[in-house]
Amino acid sequence: MGRDTLKVVPLPTNTPELAGLDLFLSVVQLGSVSRAAKAHLITQPSASSRLRTLERQLGITLLERTATGSRPTPEGSVVAGWAEGVLQAAEQLSTGVAALKAEATGLLRVAASFTVAEYLLPPWLEHFFRNRPDDSVALEVANSTAVLERLDSGATDLGFIESPLPTPTMNEQVVEHDQLITVVSPKHPWTRRHTIPIEALATTPLILREQGSGTREALEEALLSLGFDPPASALDLGSTSAVRVAVMNGSSPTVISRLAVKDDIIAGSLIEVEIPGLSIERRLRAVWPKRADLPPLATALLKQLPNL
Repeated sequence: MGRDTLKVVPLPTNTPELAGLDLFLSVVQLGSVSRAAKAHLITQPSASSRLRTLERQLGITLLERTATGSRPTPEGSVVAGWAEGVLQAAEQLSTGVAALKAEATGLLRVAASFTVAEYLLPPWLEHFFRNRPDDSVALEVANSTAVLERLDSGATDLGFIESPLPTPTMNEQVVEHDQLITVVSPKHPWTRRHTIPIEALATTPLILREQGSGTREALEEALLSLGFDPPASALDLGSTSAVRVAVMNGSSPTVISRLAVKDDIIAGSLIEVEIPGLSIERRLRAVWPKRADLPPLATALLKQLPNL
């Protein structure tokens, strides 16, 4: 078809706004206008007004409002199915544009799990960007599960994880090796014994990272492989640094990255405890989606990592 014969068709005037569709889909999923309003950080009257506008635009009733909540009408259920596809495409457009802008401005978007972000990435990134004054990095710190979710959504270019779980949708490169060890405070009674049986560790409440953490997943996997249940939790914390401090000032042990506590062990503020039969070695990995090309800055960083 030649350019002169190409017909441009603008969107119909009753095309709904994405914000209205997004809110409507939240009502369908949550079953309540008030809960959807809270999720979107708007007032219930504002949400109700936006939904009425959406219904006027489309010319159909989307929701049946009852004393116990709201549910979609038969027509609303059909629209909700279409809306999912529209909103997914809009999200892909948004993340794609963000990736293009990041590449154009020399911005590398990185998401990393706590051990990598706290103890490895700072010197790596400082060295890498030392001779790249026009480039920059945006680093987001999260647990391994959240890092993979950010990569799947297109919100970040390159991830670093410590989880042992397989990542079939990701390419990966091992960037470092680590070991999980058991540590206690100097006042803990375990420091008076040469070794601690694995049964004692497996039945003692531990200070742990939150669910979804690569460190916790590696420990649970190791104990399960030896026939023990997942460890009981004395306290769940959201960062490796918080776990270190809690163990130093508390009465519970933890199993933690050697990278994270090597200076504390040298200083004597934490004591390593030997657990015969428990050996947790792990590979710290860079990961990125198979479906997308790795940005040039990320490619350059991965090529240099063995030498940083």
